[in-house]
Amino acid sequence: MRSLAPILAVLLLAACSGEADAPLAAETSAAAHAAAAPAVAAAPPAAKAVSVKEETALIQFDYAYPAQAAAIPALKGLLDSDLDKARRELLAAAREGQKEAKASGFDFNPYGHSTDWTVVTDLPGWLSLTAQRWEFTGGAHGNPWTDALLWDKAAGARRAASDLFVSKAALSAAIRTPFCNLLDRERAKRRQAPVNRDSGDMFDECIDPVESTVILGSADRQHFTRIGVLVDPYAAGSYAEGSYEVTLPVTPAVLKAVKPEYRALFAASR
Repeated sequence: MRSLAPILAVLLLAACSGEADAPLAAETSAAAHAAAAPAVAAAPPAAKAVSVKEETALIQFDYAYPAQAAAIPALKGLLDSDLDKARRELLAAAREGQKEAKASGFDFNPYGHSTDWTVVTDLPGWLSLTAQRWEFTGGAHGNPWTDALLWDKAAGARRAASDLFVSKAALSAAIRTPFCNLLDRERAKRRQAPVNRDSGDMFDECIDPVESTVILGSADRQHFTRIGVLVDPYAAGSYAEGSYEVTLPVTPAVLKAVKPEYRALFAASR
């Protein structure tokens, strides 16, 4: 029995050594496999909305656009260029205005500019944006106006809403009557008096909708089903009346005015 003890001790030691080596071998193999596996590229960070604000003794400037626009490099570049241009022009005008005010002995009020782009609709191939803009360069009050931008994602190009129609005249003919009826309804509400288009007053006339800002919207997020007309102050009423917004459905008459190559993008409202 004594002669077997050393042999049993050796066997037990060998068994224990094997159990200890097994996990280490597995870890080494896993590490080697991980090292050999190709690296997975990290997902690009999501685009963020852009908002720039600047307040100095000369200017009060702000410019913003949404994440959907920032996610398209070419469109982001276009908006960034517009931002830079607006700021440069405001700053140059403010410096000149400050010099004139000092020479005349007047107080100088900072010049201001504001642009706020928002999404009207984001379709698979198109992004429709509108902007509220405002600028003050001296005087009794600032001047507001609207802007629109229709981005063709496939072409990587900016379009005007009217570019999708046979002509501006064709679009105007398709929407002018319902547009003017809705505009008159809103004008009468604000003025608390009926609108007489034959009064001879320019602010009672039926204006051409396509001379204002035209935007395209969607109810189904697949097609353009709505047309918006943004009317700036002084176009259909006094400054005190402010701006007007008229929304019209896409109708069979509107569809007839659409260029054939864009017809599939539109659907009549239900």
